[in-house]
Amino acid sequence: MAINRQLDTLDMMLNMGPQHPATHGVFRMVLWIDGERIVDVEPHIGYLHLGTEKLCEGEQYSQIITLFDRLDYVANFNNELVICAAAEKLMGLEVPERALYIRTILCELNRIASHMLFYGTFALDAGAMTPVLYAFKERERIQSLFEAVSGARMMHNYFRIGGVKQDLPEDFYDRMGRLLDPVKRTIEEADDLVTFNEIFLARTRDVGAIDGKTALGLGLTGPNLRATGVDYDLRKAEPYLLYDRLDFSVPLGDRGDCWDRFWVRIREMEESVRLVEQCLQQMQPGPVMAPIRRISRPPKGEVFAHAENPRGDLGVYLVSSGADRPYRVKIRPPSFCNLMSLKHMMRNAYVADAVLILGSIDIVLGEVDR
Repeated sequence: MAINRQLDTLDMMLNMGPQHPATHGVFRMVLWIDGERIVDVEPHIGYLHLGTEKLCEGEQYSQIITLFDRLDYVANFNNELVICAAAEKLMGLEVPERALYIRTILCELNRIASHMLFYGTFALDAGAMTPVLYAFKERERIQSLFEAVSGARMMHNYFRIGGVKQDLPEDFYDRMGRLLDPVKRTIEEADDLVTFNEIFLARTRDVGAIDGKTALGLGLTGPNLRATGVDYDLRKAEPYLLYDRLDFSVPLGDRGDCWDRFWVRIREMEESVRLVEQCLQQMQPGPVMAPIRRISRPPKGEVFAHAENPRGDLGVYLVSSGADRPYRVKIRPPSFCNLMSLKHMMRNAYVADAVLILGSIDIVLGEVDR
């Protein structure tokens, strides 16, 4: 005689992080899985305890720049730019043209260096060892140039309210001539090595997909948003620095999956090289600092400034009481906002794809735990 038994199923909870190397920092995901499928995910942040927003209230404006270096610690110049732009906007400062060119060059080189790191580590997440060696080789060239310009390999503290700390070194053009050709070759090699690799396509195509409408609703910006096909880049939508003078395209995806997020960043590196080359051709000698007091005291008021960082829209809401340090600084970090999409991307994905989906978002925990 057959016996009918009602079998109950129970989702299993799986901890990933905060010490897991694939979480790209001290980030923890709690996964609920049914067999090999992810049912739900709960992200846990806060392990870094950075406290940048509060620290800004006790520092002079010139000291805050070093705190912003530590937010996105692989895109330091891009971070320095936003806090300087906020103070300059409040003070009504006109930054010298040469300083604007220098800022643009360094921010675009920093975008390349950041995307190189993403390229290498994302390929590593997919199981490929070679790409990370190519990526770090080129990233080191760029970091060496940053050291020659600012005196520091990382945490540059080079941008200033009103311009930059000092002019470029005398051999800057020679260094750039030796840098750009290898960078171009490495981007081509990166594209040839990984982008249309059969195994890489199988691991990333239609994995962690999100549509444009959902992405906008969740607050995605940067390459993650453009991978869904939404044409939004602050450098085009609200031009700052000198982007309105420069010719460049905005790469877009069409499916919003892991592969699109990778492809958009590869194409962005190519556009960044174009931008740097145009700046080098147009830049003329001149002052690099506006004539202002060494200790900045923006007038009483409040202002919002933002820029297109490698990970998306980084915004700063600055409140000044007229003192030499801000009354309040509120940061809108792209990595934190991009993490809002994690639940949507992870649901019904395979456990084996969890690492790839998280890696494709390209978070930096310094700005998440600000």
